[in-house]
Amino acid sequence: MSMSCGSIMDSKKLSWCFKIKDGLKIVEPNERLSKSYLEQAKSSLLRAEKDLDDKDYLWCTVAIYYAEYYALYSFLQRIGIKCENHACSILIVSLLLGDNRTKTINEHKEKRIDAQYYMKVDQEDKIRKMLNDAKIFVSDFDNLNFTLTEEEIIENRKVVSDNR
Repeated sequence: MSMSCGSIMDSKKLSWCFKIKDGLKIVEPNERLSKSYLEQAKSSLLRAEKDLDDKDYLWCTVAIYYAEYYALYSFLQRIGIKCENHACSILIVSLLLGDNRTKTINEHKEKRIDAQYYMKVDQEDKIRKMLNDAKIFVSDFDNLNFTLTEEEIIENRKVVSDNR
């Protein structure tokens, strides 16, 4: 089976993610911490809604991104993966669940960076759509964590271990 250029690059990035200081580590699954991150995700969505109502578009995009990141990280905690590097966290979830699951957060990560460093006007409609996408993203990870079986946790941990 031949690897595409993208998967070779992802493989090298993953290898790097295991080597860096606060990179990927396999730890014990932690359902309590997973739920805590999910609550933080929902709280960040509420913060984003308030920021949007206040027309504070910069902080709204930041809160949207963090809501998604906390939801994604809740999954990693649920299966026992620790990582303090956002790019590596997103990369490992892409490997485990497919690029479709991380498409939204990857798009919003770029938009957050744009909002922080390149101020634009007339963003309200785009940000409102981002917020709706974020609600779906958080809800999807909430459902995923709720329905995850022990077998799926073991299988995900094996995939991570095999990609070290």
